[in-house]
Amino acid sequence: MLKRESLEQLSSQLTGTLYTDETMRILYATDASAYREMPLAVAIPANEEDIRKLVLFAREHKTALIPRTAGTSLAGQVVGKGIVVDVSRTFTKILELNKEESWVRVQPGVIRDELNMFLKPHGLFFGPETSTANRAMIGGMVGNNSCGSNSVVYGSTRDHLISVKGILSDGSDIEFKTLDIESFHAKCEGDEELLETKIYRQIRHILSNTHNQENIRKEFPKKSIKRRNTGYAIDLLLDTAPFTAGCKDFNFCELIAGSEGTLLFITEIKLHVNPAPPKEAGLMCIHFNTIDEALKANVIAMQYKPSASELIDHYILECTKDNIEQSKNRFFVQGDPGAILVIEFCRDNREDIIEVASRMQKAIQEAGYGYHFPILFGDDTKKIWTLRKAGLGLLSNLPGDEKAVPVIEDTAVDVEDLPGFIAEFNQILKGYGLHAVHYAHAGSGELHLRPIINLKTKEGNALFRSIAQEIAKLVKKYHGSLSGEHGDGRLRGEFIQQMIGEENYQLLRQLKYTWDPANIFNPNKIVDTPSMNSMLRYEPGAVAPDLKTVFRFPNQTVLQHAEQCNGSGDCRKTQLSGGTMCPSYMATRNEKDTTRARANILREFLTHSPKENKFDHQEIYEVLDLCLACKGCKSECPSNVDMAKLKMEFLQHYYDANGVPFRNKLIANFSSLSGLSATAPGIYNWMVKNKATSSIIKKISGFAGGRSLPGLYNTTLRKWYGKHARHAGTAAKKVYMFCDEFTNFNDTEIGIKAVQLLEKLGYQVLMIEHPESARALMSKGMLRKAKQIAEENVRIFSGIIREETPLLGVEPSAILSFRDEYPDLVDASLGKQAHELAKHVYLIDEFLANELSQGRIQAEQFTTETKHIKLHGHCQQKALSGIAYAQKILSLPKNYTVDIIPSGCCGMAGSFGYEKEHFDLSMQIGEMVLFPAVRNAGAGTIIAASGTSCRHQVKDGTGIIAKHPVEILFDALVD
Repeated sequence: MLKRESLEQLSSQLTGTLYTDETMRILYATDASAYREMPLAVAIPANEEDIRKLVLFAREHKTALIPRTAGTSLAGQVVGKGIVVDVSRTFTKILELNKEESWVRVQPGVIRDELNMFLKPHGLFFGPETSTANRAMIGGMVGNNSCGSNSVVYGSTRDHLISVKGILSDGSDIEFKTLDIESFHAKCEGDEELLETKIYRQIRHILSNTHNQENIRKEFPKKSIKRRNTGYAIDLLLDTAPFTAGCKDFNFCELIAGSEGTLLFITEIKLHVNPAPPKEAGLMCIHFNTIDEALKANVIAMQYKPSASELIDHYILECTKDNIEQSKNRFFVQGDPGAILVIEFCRDNREDIIEVASRMQKAIQEAGYGYHFPILFGDDTKKIWTLRKAGLGLLSNLPGDEKAVPVIEDTAVDVEDLPGFIAEFNQILKGYGLHAVHYAHAGSGELHLRPIINLKTKEGNALFRSIAQEIAKLVKKYHGSLSGEHGDGRLRGEFIQQMIGEENYQLLRQLKYTWDPANIFNPNKIVDTPSMNSMLRYEPGAVAPDLKTVFRFPNQTVLQHAEQCNGSGDCRKTQLSGGTMCPSYMATRNEKDTTRARANILREFLTHSPKENKFDHQEIYEVLDLCLACKGCKSECPSNVDMAKLKMEFLQHYYDANGVPFRNKLIANFSSLSGLSATAPGIYNWMVKNKATSSIIKKISGFAGGRSLPGLYNTTLRKWYGKHARHAGTAAKKVYMFCDEFTNFNDTEIGIKAVQLLEKLGYQVLMIEHPESARALMSKGMLRKAKQIAEENVRIFSGIIREETPLLGVEPSAILSFRDEYPDLVDASLGKQAHELAKHVYLIDEFLANELSQGRIQAEQFTTETKHIKLHGHCQQKALSGIAYAQKILSLPKNYTVDIIPSGCCGMAGSFGYEKEHFDLSMQIGEMVLFPAVRNAGAGTIIAASGTSCRHQVKDGTGIIAKHPVEILFDALVD
């Protein structure tokens, strides 16, 4: 056992960081697979010298190094008990581009999509595209030999790998690149003491042997199968000039691609890049009654040389119906198809695409397949690809413990063999009483196939392995590859011996231990892999903890909701990819700050904690601390993990054990405290604006010194409305206005203009007595008190709110509580009323946009002046409603143009940005996209933001006053 003192000594020698605490080890104990193994430590190396020190340390102390980038591996490749070495934060440079020779040199932590953003102005493109391309990194793509939907054109990462630099197991530097025959033999005749020489000699010895050659050609997958990761690719090295006449020159990169970090530690990668693809792309989305029809039609489709042919089955289509984000992307679906083939053609113009697609359609119809053949272009294609790529996460969204399990999801066979293979595959599953989800790369002969199994049971655990064994036999029958793109890892390594035969397997073992005699690089992957149903996330047969919660988690427990996170890492995308999730990670690039990390820490302690109150752990608090509760994960996470809800629930139980901090009590009681201050708003405003008194207030309350405090309006919205209502007229259409605490006390003028705008547009606005929204209470985990308020609001409004008399609000976080938290927070006896009420509650933007669509509001009611608006969306508005409504109403005046700022969270997030320990991060988040966009807006441009926190953040970050859309529309009215 490695002594702690040794790790401490190693830590002192590194320029980077070595973590040995339990929290970080938990966060790196899983990837996107079913596996879990606690590492010894986590290293964040600062440079290549750090990596060399880690290699030498591992060799001396007989421990392992597990190279890791984004951690999205599906076969357990980056799970292990050694030191996980995460290069995703520090090895992120694009080092060199040679446009003339079409290559780029990068470090392993460069994100695939961001590489293409860099290449785009140069007319170049790196082709292989995983479904995780907005966070997957080049190092991981090399390790897994990744490809994607377009592999029929661009192949796999291996096909683009020119050279790699790295560090061998003895700490020596190495570069592997193309060698002609003479150069290859020169390497073999080098200094026999050098590890590099031993490596070259050993491969020459293996592949020069006639018996080995025959065996390799007989047992490895068919050459027609381009997607193949079956152990080490010695079959591809055999087809090089030193061993097979007339073949290409030798390059160890063929072997390194797909080696899963088991042979060396890669520090630099040189890639071939292609000319940018044709600008026009079209998708024909062919609907079929059955998967069998789709696969037979796929064989026909491939004769027309599409750039992709991807399958989506009915299970995934069903999942999309209930997913907030993906339900918008299924607009093209007609009826209830058993499967859809998404077939892509890329050409220079649409006419060419329509012509080839029409010929393909005719051939498929003549064969008797398909019933609907829509062809789509432009932004619609992005929606469809987003839908297809969301498949992996959507499958984790099944309620309960039964999940679509990644066990045999990466099999690849010849395209022409695919219909027969899948038919036999489904017969095997039927014998077990199971069915599978089918999706992905039909055009490459590889479907992702996931049977639905409960791995928490002993029976499910055994079934996991039995099915893997059966399908391995079937793949072997078709001379296919058990892994097409996701790699062998812990999941398939056990079956490589079965796939290629005992003699070939022993050649792989010889190769591994020549390169890595001490077995330090990612051991137990590819060779000498333990049983694939060991070291899973869940202990088979373990009794689930009984966790009482304030929120309801429909059809599941709080633990099962956290377990919906399968580790796919969508929360690791950066601001360059767009979206909201996850703002703190976008700023820090620290795995600890991902939504995935928060789900991992909750799962770990809620499962294994010995405490009666399993939430009572400081470790959970620390990992959840930087969650801004932006709700981005609720819509953008394909598994719909609602981390804001989980955080609220956690805080309630944590404070039950540890008490509520003073600052949190202040924030949670914002409404009542504002009510007291509103009796003398002038005095309050003087105190928060005066430098001396405001500094004292901030110090006592724990607010940041650099943050301005919100002031009070000279009256409240309720007081104003009380006077106004006496003189207000009536109208045929009545609406109720929710007087939230923020609009009532701080943004009163916005509330006044909202009422006046609605009245001038022909609506009677009613405002009744009701409690606050309880938003501040919920955000600080005081759920039991918030529940009382939510129940009172539901009782009050459910008697009067109907389709014809909706409830409107101007502050997104407050009004959207009726649709988001209330239905799961109120007592079960009120659940039906809360759900019914939620159907008729609208953000004012939504209501006006819908009325506009019904023709009840006209552009003639507004000015014809020319104005340009830049719009920032509130996080919860984007997650639960959509920014398009605000854009639509702001575009109502004929000469108003609206651009949406591609910002995620503003960084304020309610009280988060006020808190002294969060202030710097809050401003850093604002600086990523929002603040520069506001500062760079042209003179006269109006900045619009629906959220009170967003407007405050813009003011503090840029000095510019942002307006609520209601204010802009009110000011645009004509008499």
